[in-house]
Amino acid sequence: MTTSETSARSSFPETRGREKGYEKRAVDAFLDRARASFESGADALTSADIRQAAFPLVRHGYVIGSVDAALGRIEDAFAARERTNAVTTQGAQAWVGSTRDTAQIVLDRFSRPRKRRFDRLSSLRYGYRVDEVDLVSDKIARYLETGDPLSVEQVRSVAFRMQRGGYREVQVDAVLDAVVEVMLAVK
Repeated sequence: MTTSETSARSSFPETRGREKGYEKRAVDAFLDRARASFESGADALTSADIRQAAFPLVRHGYVIGSVDAALGRIEDAFAARERTNAVTTQGAQAWVGSTRDTAQIVLDRFSRPRKRRFDRLSSLRYGYRVDEVDLVSDKIARYLETGDPLSVEQVRSVAFRMQRGGYREVQVDAVLDAVVEVMLAVK
């Protein structure tokens, strides 16, 4: 292991007491894989892979917020490389068109009536709180339509409480991922 790898790993604070954090070995292995993929220029990992990374929660793990912040920076680097590669191979017009199409799909979803923007679960199952998701959806729609201030970090870090009969988590998460992709494409 190189000195830079050791210092990168030791830069994450560890949780204390009963608090849980990300399992260190899983985080370290993923970061090694991401570093190797980025440095080689291979498409082994994408910005979406970085965004969707998940790690087991354990006591005395890495503090979640610190790892998530680092993953955000890594995702930004991968997205910038992907944008450069796409513009080089497809041209700027195609890249902008693709990004615009994705943004329009998101806006179409958010133009649905409140409380009906995503599939709802039965009253026996828990999903994301409908009012909270609709509030965030409105904020994202204003960003996409008028340029109201909104940062990638705000979208990445959004968290919803649960409710019976709430929105289907998988759908909401997929749309939020698409929003992050659009935001990184125009960054």
